[in-house]
Amino acid sequence: MKMKLKYRLIIIMIMSVSLFSGISGISEGAENSEPPLRYITTVGVSGNAHTATEYILNVVDTKPGMPLSRDMILNDIEAIYNQGFFSYVDADFAEDGGGVSLTFTVQENPLIESINFTGNTIYTTEQLMKEVFSQEGTVFNRVFFRNDLDRIQEKYHKDGYVMVRVSDVQIQGGNIYVTILEPKVHDIIIQGNTKTKTYVIRREIKLEDGDIFNVTKFRHQLGKLQGLGYFEDVNVAFDVPEDEDSMVDLIITVKEKRTASVGLNLGYGTESGLSGGLTYSDTNLFGRGLAFEVGFNEGDEATYWTTFSSPYMDAKTYGWRVGARYRSYDDRYYYRQGRRQFNFDERSLSIFAGIGKKFKNEDWSWFLTLRREDAKYSNVHRAIPGYIDDLTPWDGINQTVELQLTWDRRDPYVSYSKGFIWDTYLEQALQVLGGDYEYLKYWTQARIYLSLNKIVEGLADMGGTWSDENPLMFAARLRIGSATEDNLPSFARYSLGGMNSLRGYNSRSFEGSNMYMGNFELRIPIASAVTVVGFYDIGNADTKFDWSNYHDDYGLGLRVKTPFGSLRVDYAHGKDENRTYFGFGEMF
Repeated sequence: MKMKLKYRLIIIMIMSVSLFSGISGISEGAENSEPPLRYITTVGVSGNAHTATEYILNVVDTKPGMPLSRDMILNDIEAIYNQGFFSYVDADFAEDGGGVSLTFTVQENPLIESINFTGNTIYTTEQLMKEVFSQEGTVFNRVFFRNDLDRIQEKYHKDGYVMVRVSDVQIQGGNIYVTILEPKVHDIIIQGNTKTKTYVIRREIKLEDGDIFNVTKFRHQLGKLQGLGYFEDVNVAFDVPEDEDSMVDLIITVKEKRTASVGLNLGYGTESGLSGGLTYSDTNLFGRGLAFEVGFNEGDEATYWTTFSSPYMDAKTYGWRVGARYRSYDDRYYYRQGRRQFNFDERSLSIFAGIGKKFKNEDWSWFLTLRREDAKYSNVHRAIPGYIDDLTPWDGINQTVELQLTWDRRDPYVSYSKGFIWDTYLEQALQVLGGDYEYLKYWTQARIYLSLNKIVEGLADMGGTWSDENPLMFAARLRIGSATEDNLPSFARYSLGGMNSLRGYNSRSFEGSNMYMGNFELRIPIASAVTVVGFYDIGNADTKFDWSNYHDDYGLGLRVKTPFGSLRVDYAHGKDENRTYFGFGEMF
């Protein structure tokens, strides 16, 4: 937008000569004396048809009675012009008795007849006009209109369209023509990946060629890309193709990291003794985003398992997983509401296959799994007097169809869990598929992750340890479940106890067709790679709901970030024993 400030320099020069020169009657010998001062008698404005004189003179410093000053008048002309209503400002002078009458002559901008936008596709002209204070029928003010354009640009930027700009403004009489430039994605260039296939990276970036660039959506996609765990670093650069101001190239540079790892877990109970195992996993097998895991646990309970999956899924792409698990448990305790009934031996083999997909709203997803489990119980011994055996009659094959619905509202921009995620499960056992049992189980759980930094701000100072990247966190998991049958097969019952539920109790200490559980953790960073955790667990599993009959534990934990993942150590105090666990990753 170009406006010209016009001063009548000739008049100013004449004024300088005529008004500031000496007057007749200078005494002889006084040729070199200073000319007498001339004073302003009146100050007025002419040429203003729509702009109030008082408004114009409000910015004028020259007042009646003041000595005539060329510099001050030039400043006044500039101040009037900067009001924005005028395309031309001048100053006229006239003799007025013994002084000078000053009149500022202005030429108003035209009245606005129309404001027209071109190039805008994100917002309609009506939506953009809501940001414009300049109205038809008023004098065009270039200062006001510049603010209008700033508000329009701010609207785009606030909604993530940070590259949008006003590229041109043309004023033709009373008609104003504004051109909006909305840069579009020209190309997405991915570099730095030697193992990971380019399509694995590209599918996380939902922008397509020709899409208008939105930094909020792009940041969301980069967060998911970084959350894959395949890369140490992800950088983005932008480039404008030659002679293509309306286009932008996105250059994504990744630095890959090792995705294969070996995990170790150990557990110790004062009664159950030592247990542990190894796991080998790769979250980016063959560079195709496939996940593979094989592992075992040894001790009183021996478990061997393997899984193979393609976890990526969106509204168009299906995710899938297959796997198997074999469990052998000799001389195992059978508990009934935490009280040991007898010892027995167990053998079970479970195989599964599942497929899932996201809905159009990708916060929501579903996953369907077919599972077959064959369980054998034998060698009942060391029974207590009056023991109850509701275990061994349940030998057999269980064939189930399981549906999981998930609503994931965690923040994708951070490397830790923040926000909440809600899951609901339905498990239908069917004899028609070759199983021995028929029942319906259903349960739901919510996981909540809340940063406490703002809440405790000013109350505690950890010297910067509690940062946005490493905050003080409160985490909670709430789970409740039931079934259509009071008596479920042992392998299908809800089970609580162990390192992933009630940490102060032996594995599967409490079982039943109904269950509720709460896990609560306060995660306190004490260094960039070390976090102390205080936790409390509560819940029960039984044939019926009894909220007054619950079991709980409490304890302390330690999390240490290592190149192999987050090392987890938990020490829990339960009713009958204290238990210590070693493993990797958070419990939830």
